[in-house]
Parts: sequence; structure tokens; C-alpha cells
Amino acid sequence: MSSLSTLKNVEGAVTKGFRKGRGVGSGNGKTAGKGTKGQGAHSHTKKNGFEGGQTPLARRLPKFGARKTHRGVKTVYVTLNLAKLDAYFQDGDTVNVSVLREKGMIKKEYDGLKILGNGKLSKKLIVEAKAFSASAKEAIEAVGGEAKVIK
Repeated sequence: MSSLSTLKNVEGAVTKGFRKGRGVGSGNGKTAGKGTKGQGAHSHTKKNGFEGGQTPLARRLPKFGARKTHRGVKTVYVTLNLAKLDAYFQDGDTVNVSVLREKGMIKKEYDGLKILGNGKLSKKLIVEAKAFSASAKEAIEAVGGEAKVIK
């Protein structure tokens, strides 16, 4: 049985790096596969993303994702529906970001938690979040729960 100290590469797995442009006799010397003259033959002339005067792909495609607004960076909330709260929590429980993280319902870092009004809530819960939709706040309070807005 082999140990880590005796491991070796398979024959032919590691090859020596090929040095282009090292003399005519090397088989890839003189122009080193770049042809003669022209922009591509010279060093440090290839611009990243340059497509020969054609509008580059990065400028032809529409922009996506969160971008800065005139007031700064957009606030990104992690959203949760009332139906999920109803399924995962018991009557009288307190729902906040730390409890949701413990249960594995929130994984990434966000600016805050926002509760949305999809689904029905049948349990009396104390919900602490940065934002609530109007229907969610109404539904929580209708059941006798509490919707606390955290700054």
C-alpha cells in the first residue's frame, strides 16, 4: 500500500512548458506563430475586449443586476412569505433573523428581512423584521400577532 510520501505522477502527466520563439531551429521560432507584421504580431497591442472596431459584446448586451442609484447602493432584502412562517413556527414563537438562520431558512448576508403577504397565517407570532408588506402586517395583526419594525 502506498502512502502520501510515495505518490508520483503518472508517466506523461507532467510535461515541460513549451518556449515559443526561441530560434528558427526550434520549429516555432522567428515569428512564433504570429505571422509577419500587423497589430497581432507586435507585443502589448491586444486590448482586452477589443473586436477590431466592431462594438464589443460587453457594450452590445443589456446591463443586469443591482447598480447604484443616485442616493447610493440599493437595499437588498431577503423575503419570506406568511405561508413559510405558518409551516415552520409554533403558536407564540418569536421570528427574527437569528432564529431563521438557526433553522436554515436564511443562508446569505442581506441588508434586512422583509415579510410578504403570500399564504395564510393561522398562528399568533411575534415577527421582527426591517420591512413588512401592507398585507403581511395586516394578516399578522388580524391573528393577534405582533409585527415589529426593526431599524
